Amino acid sequence: MMRLVLAGSNAVVVGGLSNWWAGLAAALATLAVHVLYLRNRPGPVTSWRHGAMAERRTGRVLASLDPGGFRVLHDRALPGLPAANLDHLVIGLTGVYVIVSRRWTLGVRLWSDHRRLWAGGRPVANLQVAVVRAAHTVAELLAAELDDEVAVAPVVAVHGARVPRGGLRFGGVMFHRSRRVPRFIGAHPVVLTSAEVAMITVAAERAFPPMLTGQEHALGHRRRIA
Repeated sequence: MMRLVLAGSNAVVVGGLSNWWAGLAAALATLAVHVLYLRNRPGPVTSWRHGAMAERRTGRVLASLDPGGFRVLHDRALPGLPAANLDHLVIGLTGVYVIVSRRWTLGVRLWSDHRRLWAGGRPVANLQVAVVRAAHTVAELLAAELDDEVAVAPVVAVHGARVPRGGLRFGGVMFHRSRRVPRFIGAHPVVLTSAEVAMITVAAERAFPPMLTGQEHALGHRRRIA
C-alpha cells in the first residue's frame, strides 16, 4: 500500500508540473526504486534470500563437473553442528571438498593481511574458522562411516566480491569466485578411484541427510555455516 501511495503522490506532483506521461513515468520509477529497496534492505530475510540465491548459483556451476568422476551433494544436514547446514559436498577423483557459498557486495575486493580476512575495508570475522570446522566435522563423520581417514578440503565459493584469479588462501580455506571452483577442483591430481568415489558418496548419503525444505526454510529455522 505504501508503494502505491508514494508512486501516486509522485505522479500527481510531476503530472501537475508537466504532463500525464511524465507523471506515469515518475510513478513507475518510484515504485521500482521502492521495490528494489525492500528486496535489498538489511535484515535476516534479505540475508537469507541472498544466501539461498548464492547456493543455487554455486549448485548450477558445480553441475559442470564431470559426472563420471564427481558426485555433488547439496544442502545437507551436519550432525556434528546441528544448528548449521552443509551447502555443498563434492566427492570426486581429486578428493573431497566442503564448499560454502558466500555473497558479498558486488565489486568489493576480498583480501587478507595474513592476520585477518577483509572485504574491502571491513574485516570478515570467523568465516574461515566456521568453514574449517565444517570440513573437520565431515572428515570425522566420513571416517567413522568408512573406518578410514578421509581428507576434506574447505572451499568458499565467492559471489559478488573480487578475488585474485588464482584464488585466495586464508586460514586453511581456499576462496575462489564461484565460477572458477569446478576448474580449481578438477586441476588437482587424482587421488581416488571411481570405486572409492562411489563408496564415499554412499557413506556421505548416510552421514549427511538432506536438510528439510519448504516451510522450515521459510521460517528461517536453520543457520548457514557462514
